[in-house]
Amino acid sequence: MSRNLEDLDRIDRQILRTLQRSGRLPNVELARRVNLSPTPCLERVKRLEREGFIREYVALLDPVKVHAGLVVYIQVALTDTDTQALETFNQHVSKLDEVQECHMVAGGFDYLIKIRIRNMLDYRHFLGEQLASIPGVRETHTYVVIEEVKTDTAVIVPDATVKTIRP
Repeated sequence: MSRNLEDLDRIDRQILRTLQRSGRLPNVELARRVNLSPTPCLERVKRLEREGFIREYVALLDPVKVHAGLVVYIQVALTDTDTQALETFNQHVSKLDEVQECHMVAGGFDYLIKIRIRNMLDYRHFLGEQLASIPGVRETHTYVVIEEVKTDTAVIVPDATVKTIRP
């Protein structure tokens, strides 16, 4: 049985919030934080994994220490936006290691890309040798991040009492 967010109780939601902040937390400590004994806590975590609420566990690296301290956002406009052109772009951009995020958007351009690189020389190489070589790229606009004010990987897990508005 596949469950929705609305089916999760307060404890499941607290487990999700806690693990987003500290994915390597030992089960005994997680159980203490959500006021459960370890065995039922572990069973809940395994169920949340099976049901797809928890996709994976990752390590968050210090970008500066791994020479990826420069954040750049790039707006990309394509020459065509038929299904084949979009799929071609998606396939190419998915293979670029520097790309952390790529979103198809509505508005004055087609995609918004976030990359992390070492410096402007690396950006110049990325733009000229990789992004511009993707078939159908018509135009790009670049925004270099001066200061990261807030970066977070956690998504909001609303309390069970909060109702979402549906159309």
